[in-house]
Amino acid sequence: MTKFLVLIGDGMSDLPLKQLGGKTPLEAAETPNLDWLAQNGACGWTKNVPPGLEPGSDVAAMSIFGYDANKYYSGRGPLEAASLGVKLNPGEVAFRCNLVSIANGRMKDFTADHISTAEAKKIFKLLNAKIGTKNVRFYPGLSYRNLLVIGSRVARLVSRVKTRAPHDITGKLIGPYLPKGKGADGLLKLMNESEVLIHQMKSKATTIWPWGQGESPKMPAFKKKFKKKAAVITAVHLLKGLGKILGMKIIDVPGATGYLDTNYKGKAEYALRALKNNDVVFVHVEAPDEAGHEGDVRKKIKAIEDFDRLVVGTVLRGIKASRDQGIRVLVLPDHPTPCKLMTHTSDAVPFVVYPSLVSGRGSRVAGYNEKAIKKSKLRIGHGYELLRKFLSNKL
Repeated sequence: MTKFLVLIGDGMSDLPLKQLGGKTPLEAAETPNLDWLAQNGACGWTKNVPPGLEPGSDVAAMSIFGYDANKYYSGRGPLEAASLGVKLNPGEVAFRCNLVSIANGRMKDFTADHISTAEAKKIFKLLNAKIGTKNVRFYPGLSYRNLLVIGSRVARLVSRVKTRAPHDITGKLIGPYLPKGKGADGLLKLMNESEVLIHQMKSKATTIWPWGQGESPKMPAFKKKFKKKAAVITAVHLLKGLGKILGMKIIDVPGATGYLDTNYKGKAEYALRALKNNDVVFVHVEAPDEAGHEGDVRKKIKAIEDFDRLVVGTVLRGIKASRDQGIRVLVLPDHPTPCKLMTHTSDAVPFVVYPSLVSGRGSRVAGYNEKAIKKSKLRIGHGYELLRKFLSNKL
């Protein structure tokens, strides 16, 4: 029976940069394993962010998992709630709730210097004790990625508030991006109160930043939709939550951090083992995206090279060692995170499938990067269609 691996390099694609001589980080990086896949597989382009939706990892991941975000997306918060085991009652609204650092009215750091999970737990314990109520509940997550749940009695007051992801406004004045619209006053009050409390703890974080709200989505289980058993490996709560909602097995890997110091090789090794009991395994690596948000070109190149060497390379060696010709691999980013923009875009992303089972489809190119894959005529217009074609051996 054929098994399937989907390797996601979050935010890996980019734009040409002057400091790289007009190359993208993917072009500049040393990626022998990705290049080998491109030379021996089928490459193409797909668009994981539908028109009209924000180019978030939540929307893009939904497409990669094979679901139409226009039909099922309800917000990022409920996906993270599912990951944390927080059950949302009907009508309740969950917000992603970053711990951020603001200085002189500007978003200095949307991660609060990648605050430790232990410190975040202390802060959220204090917030619950001092400003939490039956209808306002704080839940700690991983590092700066946390959760705010608003009870159904007051959820209608905040469900339509306009919020902005903090990673979109690094270095910018926060005034134009604060919560707006009906119900915004309640969120602003929580932010102001949290600022006072966090200041007492002498943390690098200065306040909370709620965004990405929504109610729990109703989606068909992955096994029912695709007739295959699936698992997901990631350090990021939103992908864990989406996996849980879809009935996937969530596999935790020791040392997986969601940052550049993550356990790349461990993710690949766990994925290969997970294929014994699953038909499809998704492996998500956040590091390239984090470097893109920081605008750090060198860090992004390193993250891409680590992804190539320790994830893709480990997978290819594992397949070769096992002599299992029944494993197929799909590699792609979810969306671009250009270093010079320091945020996501909704542009199409390059993918590679190996081995390719359909002759004449796509173009075998020189390497895995945006410039080389432009030569491919293979286009999947709707990102959610790519997985179905991959699993049904139509690529």
